[in-house]
Amino acid sequence: MHPTDPDATRRRRIFSNRMMSLFFLGGAFIAAGLFLYGKKGPSGNGAADECRGSAEIAAKMTPFIRGEVAAMQVAKTPKRLPPISFASPAGQKSMIDFGGKTVLFNLWATWCVPCRAEMPALDDLQKTLGGDQFEVLALNMDTRNPEKVPQWLKENGIAALTLYTDAEGKAFQTLRKESLVTGLPTTFLVDAKGCVLGGMAGPAEWDSADALALLTSVIEAGRSK
Repeated sequence: MHPTDPDATRRRRIFSNRMMSLFFLGGAFIAAGLFLYGKKGPSGNGAADECRGSAEIAAKMTPFIRGEVAAMQVAKTPKRLPPISFASPAGQKSMIDFGGKTVLFNLWATWCVPCRAEMPALDDLQKTLGGDQFEVLALNMDTRNPEKVPQWLKENGIAALTLYTDAEGKAFQTLRKESLVTGLPTTFLVDAKGCVLGGMAGPAEWDSADALALLTSVIEAGRSK
């Protein structure tokens, strides 16, 4: 097989991601247990009753939790993320600014090997589904030499994702205090009301058919709410 064959390249990337995700299993299962069973859940500006309708959307996700997104943990009681803010090319942003959109909220850093591996898939996902109803919000957590991040994105052909950054790492610390994150990458699926429908610790093939089916189902379910 020719070494530049795109299918072979994709298979190698998938295999590499799965192998790297093994390093996250310990922390991932701890975080997933806390997230799902409410030993400590999101607080801040979100009460459970604000997300009551979101529980119906989360329940509909179950048939789509398979294959490349089988590690997604569905929230039994969706709640809002705690208040976090971050920088963007247009100035300071927060999750409130994304109200009305389904958001795949990903925490990543250039020093994180699994993060780097999944960035092309996240970029492809934004190209495919990004718009008025959906956005991939990839929040960079580089606290050392953050000025190098734009160059890394350019060198790796990441062009569809908006550069959101948290050079002080405050978002990670806030989420860690709520027992929602233990390492990178971590990804949350947030509905149009800002309620967390599910979370995943470790990388995934976000541009795969399995991921597209899951995300499309959530976007469509959100339209009826």
